[in-house]
Amino acid sequence: MDTGTFRGIITGLLILAFIGIIVWAYSKRRKPDFDEAAHLPFADDDEQPNRDRSASPNGADSRKSKGDRNT
Repeated sequence: MDTGTFRGIITGLLILAFIGIIVWAYSKRRKPDFDEAAHLPFADDDEQPNRDRSASPNGADSRKSKGDRNT
């Protein structure tokens, strides 16, 4: 078996794997799972987003007002 035959076999296997993935992804059995996954970014979260507590509400540099010892 020479290199060309080996490369041809590998190419054929990769094409079959690609077609298998396409069939799996577009099968009707998988549609409900993929639809649920597609709607995950729109799901309501019970948690509040984290806020940066070190930032002051008026936009001033909080280190100056607190007397930061590192400057």
